[in-house]
Amino acid sequence: NGNIDKSELTVDEKQQKWGYDLYPERRGEKYKPSWTRVFFGMEGRETSDKIKCEKNVYSCVKNSPLVKLMMGALKSSGCSIDIRRHISCEVCDHSVSGGYDPVLNQVVVCQNIARNEGIVQGVLTHEMIHMFDYCRNDLDFKNIDHLACTEIRAANLTHCSFMSAWAQGDASPFNVREAHQDCVKTKALHSVLAVRKVSKQEAIDAVERVFPKCYADLEPIGRRIRRNSTDMHKAYMEGPYYGYDVD
Repeated sequence: NGNIDKSELTVDEKQQKWGYDLYPERRGEKYKPSWTRVFFGMEGRETSDKIKCEKNVYSCVKNSPLVKLMMGALKSSGCSIDIRRHISCEVCDHSVSGGYDPVLNQVVVCQNIARNEGIVQGVLTHEMIHMFDYCRNDLDFKNIDHLACTEIRAANLTHCSFMSAWAQGDASPFNVREAHQDCVKTKALHSVLAVRKVSKQEAIDAVERVFPKCYADLEPIGRRIRRNSTDMHKAYMEGPYYGYDVD
C-alpha cells in the first residue's frame, strides 16, 4: 500500500511535516555549525547573534509602531505578549527568517538571518499576525486553507509594497493593483510550501480558494503598509479607534 497512514508517522516525521525541521531548536537539538561556514565567518557566532537579536527585538517592542500596534491588538484580544515567554531568538534553516509556533505560542526570530532591526521588525509583525489569527480566529495550522489565509494576510499587510512586488517579478508600472495581489499570492505560496510538505499545486489551490476573503481582511493593522510612507504611524495612531490598547 503506497498510502501513508498519518497516525503511524514518527514524532520526527510529524514535526517535519509541520515545518519544525526549519527550526532545529524547536526539536530539542543543539545547533552544530558547519566548520566550512565557521571558516568563512558565516557561522560560529551564535551567542553574539542571539544577544544582538534580542536587543533588536527589545528595540522593536519599544519603538516600532507596527510591533507596538500588534502587541496592543493581541493584548486587547486577551493574548498579551511577554517578550521573555513569547518571542525567541534561535538559529534556523537558511530558507526562513522567522516563524510562529502555535504549540508553544511563540514567535521565532531567526538570529542567523534577521540580523538587523528592520528585518526583525518585519519578522515580528508578520509572525504576530499569525499569533493574532490564532488568538482571535481559532486558526488551525494543520488546515491548509487556514494556513494559506493567515499567510495571505501577513504578506498583504506587511510585505508587498510596489518595490517588493517588483523584486519578485510581480510588478510593472502599468498594473500596480494586480501586482500587489500577485506579490501577496507569491509570498503566501512560498510560505505555505516552506512549512508544509504539500505539492506546489495543492498550495496554489489553497491560496486561490481563500484569497478574496483573506486579502480583504486588514485587521488589526487596518491598512496595507507601503514602503517609505507614514502608513505605520497612521496605523498605530488609529489603533485606539478599533479598541486596541496601544501605549
